Amino acid sequence: MVNITPQKRMAAELLGRGMNGVWIDPEAIFKVSNAITREDVGKLIHDGFIRPRKIKGTSRGRARAQKLKRARGQRRGPGSRKGTANARNNSKRTWINKIRAQRKYLTQLREEGYISPNTYRTLYLQAKGNLFRSRRYLYNYIRENNLAEQRLPELSK
Repeated sequence: MVNITPQKRMAAELLGRGMNGVWIDPEAIFKVSNAITREDVGKLIHDGFIRPRKIKGTSRGRARAQKLKRARGQRRGPGSRKGTANARNNSKRTWINKIRAQRKYLTQLREEGYISPNTYRTLYLQAKGNLFRSRRYLYNYIRENNLAEQRLPELSK
């Protein structure tokens, strides 16, 4: 068998690959062994007797499928959880977001004349006491208890 290691090394340098990333045509081994200079090896690459091998990557197919399932709310059961409930969804941050939304809504209702300042104060304190789980519940509470002085506008997102 002819030794073509130097040619393979030169080809690897010219192609910018490792030696295992170079394919040499088994039927042209004698031709390749006669190539002495880098120029000769370059001509063999040009003629197609020496080629770079395809790079095998890691498939992202499984990762994409997993991402789609997560978007649907799957793969989030107790066996998939690492952090505590508070680490995954900070309870303080949740409270801050919720109370800010409710207070902003109450202020808006008061300024637009839908509720009186007395009603505003009562509802404000109830919101502070965590009576309403969301703006929607606050809206429903005002409607069911007839606390609005005029018909409330529909709640937007």
